[in-house]
Amino acid sequence: MAGLRLGPLVRYVDWETGTRATVWVETDRACTVEVRCEGGGAGSAPTFLVAGHHYALVVVTGLTPGSAAPYEVVLDGTAVWPPADSSLPPSTLNTPPVAADGAVVAFGSCRWAAPPEGGSDPVGPDVLDTLAARLAADPGHDRPDVLLLLGDQVYADETSAGTQRWIARHRQEAGTGAGAPPDQVADYEEYTHLYDESWGDPELRWLLSTVPTCMIFDDHDVIDDWNTSDAWVADMRATSWWHERITGGLMSYWVYQHIGNLSPDELAGDELYAAVLAADDATGILRAFAERADTDPVSVRWSYHRDFGRTRLLMVDTRAARVLDEQHRAMLDTHEEAWLRERALDTPDRVDHLLVGTSLPWLLPPMVHFTESWHAALCRGERGPRWARFGEWLRRRADLEHWAAFTTSWHRLADTLAEIGRQDTAPATISVLSGDVHHAYIAEPVWPQGQQPRSRIHQFTCSPLHNSVPPVMRIGFRVGWSRTARTVGHLLARHGRVARPDISWERAGGPWFGNQLMTLTHHGRTARLRLEKAADTPRPRPDTDHAGARLIRVMEHDLTPEHP
Repeated sequence: MAGLRLGPLVRYVDWETGTRATVWVETDRACTVEVRCEGGGAGSAPTFLVAGHHYALVVVTGLTPGSAAPYEVVLDGTAVWPPADSSLPPSTLNTPPVAADGAVVAFGSCRWAAPPEGGSDPVGPDVLDTLAARLAADPGHDRPDVLLLLGDQVYADETSAGTQRWIARHRQEAGTGAGAPPDQVADYEEYTHLYDESWGDPELRWLLSTVPTCMIFDDHDVIDDWNTSDAWVADMRATSWWHERITGGLMSYWVYQHIGNLSPDELAGDELYAAVLAADDATGILRAFAERADTDPVSVRWSYHRDFGRTRLLMVDTRAARVLDEQHRAMLDTHEEAWLRERALDTPDRVDHLLVGTSLPWLLPPMVHFTESWHAALCRGERGPRWARFGEWLRRRADLEHWAAFTTSWHRLADTLAEIGRQDTAPATISVLSGDVHHAYIAEPVWPQGQQPRSRIHQFTCSPLHNSVPPVMRIGFRVGWSRTARTVGHLLARHGRVARPDISWERAGGPWFGNQLMTLTHHGRTARLRLEKAADTPRPRPDTDHAGARLIRVMEHDLTPEHP
């Protein structure tokens, strides 16, 4: 009898009609997967095979707009979800009403999923587990319509002690992983174990079965500082183990994260998806795709867009789409940049709020921003070859690879946001959503007098969901906003012959530290932002009540422009 290995995950929900959704699962053998909803709505799909693993993405149709339909997952005629012994509420497919005038969007990044092996959790309570506990206790309380996971869904280069023991046994038995770091994953099979560890967490598993998600990778989904420079890429490709690592990373990302980001219509027109479904064993097809995606990034687009009523999300790939030539560095290649502009500017009369999801922050503390701009200038040779070598050394050790380190791209994003915000029918708010830096803050750009856009524009950074930040970095993130730090940054920029930006930006909130989650609530052309932090209480168990788990509200902020 077929069993459910992982999932179900609710991924896409159709906001245009309120009648469709997709549900992703991994099973332990080939089978037909059905999703059956109370009160109507159903879908089925056969599994597809990749490297000995079986998956399905089921398109569910016939849902009722504006409803919350409990559902079950059935494999070859046998119901396997919800578990018979579960104390958690039924999983539901929640559809918006037609012409919904609001959306609730929660977001964050950086979830180190490894459970503690006894005693307290070394990085504190997991905010998504805590959110699951709150929704389980009161399903209607502050429920997000969608959860945006902005990178580092798994940590391929920072594994738990239990995973390292599993890796050692697996490599010994399979004869794989020669030369690969013993504390990091090496191939597709080892990636599947990471997803088991992360998404098999009972609280998170239930949360993902009932709250739709949108995902994008960041570096730790592959390796720290992934694609930071041409020299870095050359060094990695010279190792004996990198090819299997990047191939397995991109294959697993496509299976576990990317296809669920797409609508049923996009899936129907996707040639790779069709080939995978048609193959008896899609391993070779997907492997060839991943190898091509690594060596020819223009051949694939990981970025995508979603509309939640009158809220538009542009989820942008800031890792694989980079141009790394030191003289022409860009966060986005020309095709990605054109895609971003086209989707962002195609909003008149249809979008009240625009969200740009990018794993890496656009607006950083000024000292950090100018340090990154300075080192980028050094690396391209503004102060000579000796400084260029120092710049590359510094880049790898200090993670200097955010938007500010791609100076031209930083300015182009600012110009694009301003252009959108100055339209007669501009969105009420434009929000750049990011994570990566293991703390949370709000930054607001300021244009010269007379050039300020109509839209209210912010950078909202929220991370981690479950991780930590060294004390010295906490100090740096606090000091980085100070007037003194800004002056130091300007001096570095002057040394690198970096021109000052046309805009300035101010901190409007933070920094905040801890495991935390931000939520944007849009209603018409109004918007509010809330930051919540996981309380330092014992981690709830799925077989107990959830009264001990709670989220503490740290901040709530009105974002509505004076004339929305």
